[in-house]
Formats: sequence, structure tokens, C-alpha cells
Amino acid sequence: MKVLGIESSCDETGIAVYDSTSGQIWQRLYSQIEKHREYGGVVPELASRDHIVKAAPMLGEIIAEIGSIDAIDAFAYTRGPGLIGALMVGANLARGLAWALDKPVLGVHHMEGHLLAPMLADEKPAVPFVALLVSGGHTLLVDVRAIGDYRILGETLDDAVGEAFDKTAKLLGLPYPGGPELAQLADSVTQSRFEFPRPMTNRPGLEFSFSGLKTAALNIVKQYEPLDDDLRAEVAFAFQRAVVDTLRIKCRRALAETGYQSLVIAGGVGANRHLRQVLGETLREQCARLYFPALEYCTDNGAMIAFAGALRLLQGQTDETVSDVLPRWSLESLPVV
Repeated sequence: MKVLGIESSCDETGIAVYDSTSGQIWQRLYSQIEKHREYGGVVPELASRDHIVKAAPMLGEIIAEIGSIDAIDAFAYTRGPGLIGALMVGANLARGLAWALDKPVLGVHHMEGHLLAPMLADEKPAVPFVALLVSGGHTLLVDVRAIGDYRILGETLDDAVGEAFDKTAKLLGLPYPGGPELAQLADSVTQSRFEFPRPMTNRPGLEFSFSGLKTAALNIVKQYEPLDDDLRAEVAFAFQRAVVDTLRIKCRRALAETGYQSLVIAGGVGANRHLRQVLGETLREQCARLYFPALEYCTDNGAMIAFAGALRLLQGQTDETVSDVLPRWSLESLPVV
């Protein structure tokens, strides 16, 4: 089955075709970073309009590669969570194509797409496993008992990891998007005079909180401003180390609580080099296995939506005739595959 997936939950337009028989993927991805840079963050109305402009030409390029739109057997799109206007662009495009071609269509949970993205690699995680989903809008620890059988073990009580990175980067005067800039700056030094707290690690449980780390960075900035390049790098180093160490501690707890031996890390922050290194070393000590998506599938992309959609479409799951987008949508509400 060839499934065309459309991702438009925020500021990336991703369109891909996944062939469930061969595993082959055709894809296009467009990022709106430059459009939103001058505003220091994503402007929802501009994001929606840019999806409208970019989606059709990208779709045309992929169809040209596979030969004909008639080769598509089904359609998948990001139904939520995300920005409602952006979600509607992808949903309407996928549903319109499915209606015109009389093909099945299915709305996919954005975070399930991320969670399953490591399965696009040759070495795939087998259920059950623990998943750490870390992105600009989400920080979740999930007990994955089967595809679609998810239990939230812990989540952030305030800022998501990616959001905390971006806000701290802004405090340091780094350009948008700040998260990757902060990570690069942190990796440029090997030590720091500062020590940030590891929030909520001195008590039981798997919940997260990252707003305090942002406040700690703000206090340093106020104390030492104007900051020179060396001090910025030291703050970035201490902040990144505290975030990653907190994630490490909580992941070890989740593995111990579930008794599982596999951990999946997915979402945009999953591309962080320090996170990959530290968790890899930790899990080797625990004799557990660690799975990351390929870097190209850490960011929002159409391939993960096409793949997640294919797994469900092959089991006969499809949208009802009318299906709304869901800006808020719990992973725990999904049906089991």
C-alpha cells in the first residue's frame, strides 16, 4: 500500500509517500523558519497561509516522482494536536484528494507519528517500550504496550523541553529558532562556572518542570549583563546539561518502573547531540536498548505521518465522512492497532 502523508501541524510543510510493501519513501519538506524569524516565534496565521502556498507544488513534485496520483492507495494527514488553522490546511487537502479519487483517508496523531518514526529505520524497536517524546510543544514519557495502547507515565507541568530551550536562547540573545543555536553554543565549551538545578528529581514520580531552569538563566543574565560570548556559552552549557541530566534521571526511573529494556527518544529535541550521547551511555549501564529516529525524521515531517497512517489504514481504520481537526488530542484516546 502506498500512503501519502501530509504534516502541517505548525511551521513545517511535510508531504511524503510511504510504500508499506517496499519501505520506500518519497518526501518533500519545507520549513517556514525564515518567515517567522523576524517575529521571534511562529505566527499561526502566517503559518496557515504558507502551508496553502507550498503544499500543492510539493505534492506535484512527489506525484511526478512516483508516476501518477493513481498510484496512491490511501491518504493520511496530521489531525492534531497543533495549530488549528495549519491543521485544517493539511486535513482539507488530504480529504479532498481522497474524496476525488475515492480512496480511504485517515487523520493521524502528530505525537504518534513521532513515536513511531524510529520504526522507519532498519533496526526497529519492538513493543513494549518506553518512549520519551520531546519537542517544542510536548514533553511526555509514554508506556507503549502496543501500537495505539499508550499510557502517559509523566509529562511537563509547564514548559516543554524545546520551549525551554527556545526561551533560554532568547534570554541569551540568540537568533530564532533558539534551541539549536543554544545547543551548538553549549557544545562549544566543556565546562561552566554555573550549576543549574535538576527540577523534580529529588522526589518520586515522572513529571517534569522546566520553567525554573529558565528562571535560573534569567537571574544569571541579570546579574552579569552585558554578557560576553564566553559567559553565554557557559550558561548554555549549564542549562543543556541540567535539562539532559533531568531527562536521563526520569528515563531511568521509567524503565525501572515498567521493567522494559527499550527506550525510544523522538521529537525535535531528539536531534540534540548531547542528549543522544548521555542517554546512550546511561542505557549501556542499564543494559537497555536505545532507539532514535534518523535526524531527518526528528523534525516534523510527512514520512512519519504516512507511516503511522499506513499501520492503521492496513488494519481497516479510516476517517468518518466528516472528521474535525483536534488542536488538543490525548495519545491515550487512540484505538489499538
